[in-house]
Amino acid sequence: MNYWLIKSEPGTYSWSDLERDKKTLWDGVRNYQARNNLKAMQVGDLCLYYHSVNEKQVVGVAKVVKEHYPDPTAKDGDWVVVDVAPEQKLKNPVNLAQVKGEERLSEMVLVRNSRLSVQPVRKEEFDIILEMSQ
Repeated sequence: MNYWLIKSEPGTYSWSDLERDKKTLWDGVRNYQARNNLKAMQVGDLCLYYHSVNEKQVVGVAKVVKEHYPDPTAKDGDWVVVDVAPEQKLKNPVNLAQVKGEERLSEMVLVRNSRLSVQPVRKEEFDIILEMSQ
């Protein structure tokens, strides 16, 4: 199993929207590195769900339920989506300042390249975020 972090602006598509919809396709990615990360996702992989822009915090865990397929919103290019479903809402959100303040997360992609919308997460980092949310 692999672990990821996926970002969405809460005003565009929030954790509450995902819970309401039960499943969604993760569309609109137009960065090659993020696209390649989508292509690497497998059914059962877990994703930290991050509210970007104003909130800047991990709010839940989603699960990949369908592997990559062509992005129906793309007019051209080799863009893909995956389907994700809510797995669990975090008891307490973990904000970016907390992540940056945790020495064990100093190498996390979120700390080093915070703009990447779909990024890999090491199992240890995933577990630390869940621990911090308790």
